[in-house]
Amino acid sequence: MIEQIAANPQWFWISLGGLLLAAEMLGASGYLLWSGLSAVLVGIVVWLLPQLNWEWQGAIFAVLTIAVAYLWWYWLRQRPAAATSGSQVLNQRNRQLIGTRATLTEPMHNGLGRINIGDSSWRAQANEDLPVGTEVEVVAVEGVTLVIRAINR
Repeated sequence: MIEQIAANPQWFWISLGGLLLAAEMLGASGYLLWSGLSAVLVGIVVWLLPQLNWEWQGAIFAVLTIAVAYLWWYWLRQRPAAATSGSQVLNQRNRQLIGTRATLTEPMHNGLGRINIGDSSWRAQANEDLPVGTEVEVVAVEGVTLVIRAINR
């Protein structure tokens, strides 16, 4: 077995890369992705340059793994915050409603009432009493209460 691996090291690296990438698909959260990619790249390099010995192959694998992991980290750090801001309100439906506009179907009494947005009814709070038909916008969320303001006044 060792003789076959020594005779065809490119298949060893490509197989190792495939195994690491398959293990990544099982849920390694990105840790094995870059090692698997590096192993496949080393396999390609060894296929193109078959005179490389095992020491050089291992060194190339180590350097490539560190380099691609660093480049991925650098790319993630440079991404604008707007690209990741959607995850801050994921599974927080009330926070996703900030900025939503709706028309009151019930009057607000003492600054409190209910508002229908989509197929849901929400408890709403305003600084003033508002009549039916007032167009409002959700400006904040306090617990399960939407804070609204009139926009046609």
